[in-house]
Amino acid sequence: MFDRRILLTTVAGLLGFSAFRWLRGTPAEAGEKATQKFEIEKTDAEWRAQLTPQQYEILRKEGTERPGSSPLLKEHRKGVFACAGCDLPLFASDTKFESGTGWPSFYQPIEGNVGKTEDRTFGMLRTEVHCRRCGGHLGHVFDDGPKPTGLRYCIDGFGLVFHPAAASAT
Repeated sequence: MFDRRILLTTVAGLLGFSAFRWLRGTPAEAGEKATQKFEIEKTDAEWRAQLTPQQYEILRKEGTERPGSSPLLKEHRKGVFACAGCDLPLFASDTKFESGTGWPSFYQPIEGNVGKTEDRTFGMLRTEVHCRRCGGHLGHVFDDGPKPTGLRYCIDGFGLVFHPAAASAT
């Protein structure tokens, strides 16, 4: 006869294992971006040589900065926010807004320059955004932003560089 304790232990173990796999993400989800081909591909050593340690941690290891730590949080001039890894223009300054989150926030990227990937880390389902040209991790997009899109691209400022608009010659 089957012992009830063995049955309950087995069921609990299977449920725990399933929950762990869901929290971690399946290999297909976790490797989705890793298997994509990008226009700019470099070795890990080349990225480390090009980027600051903080940029490397964010763009290549999908890290995040402390809230309020990026100087770009307070950047309000006209211009373009570009990828710190490959300089692809990602966000126009007129789409930036104050979200109160501690990270630079935008309601819309420059069309075609930001890719998206499903992210199941930390037990939640989020949409990760990355540079479409080099694959650098930028942050996440949420559906609690302002009009006209209702989206909030919550971006790690150290993954960006700012290029001010040229002064008009008048």
